[in-house]
Amino acid sequence: QVQLVESGGGLVQPGGSLRLSCAASGSIFEINAMGWYRQAPGKQRELVAYISSGGSTNYADSVKGRFTISRDNAKNTVYLQMNSLKREDTAVYYCTADVHTYDSRYAGDYWGQGTQVTVSS
Repeated sequence: QVQLVESGGGLVQPGGSLRLSCAASGSIFEINAMGWYRQAPGKQRELVAYISSGGSTNYADSVKGRFTISRDNAKNTVYLQMNSLKREDTAVYYCTADVHTYDSRYAGDYWGQGTQVTVSS
C-alpha cells in the first residue's frame, strides 16, 4: 500500500506564490519519477511538471520560468514551487509517483487526492 498526500494549496492573489508538497508513504522500496498534474473546471487533466529519480525535469510550456519542481528522496517528497501565479493556474493539483513497492516485482503509478489552488483577487 502506497499513499500520496498533497498539501500547500489555497487562495492566493495574482502574482503571488505557493509551494505544494506531496509526501509518499507505505511499503516503498524505490520511487522513480514523480510529477504534478492539474485539472481546471471543464478542462482535461494536464501535466504540469515531472522529475526523474536522477533529477531531470520537464515542464509544461505554460509554467516554464514560473514553476519549479524538486524532490527530497530521503523524505519521499516532491515539491512544486509556484511563482508569478496567474488566474489561469487555478485548478486542482495532483501529484503522482512511479513507485516500486517491497511486495511487487514491478513499479506502478500512484496518485494523490488533489489540492485546490485558487488564484483570485
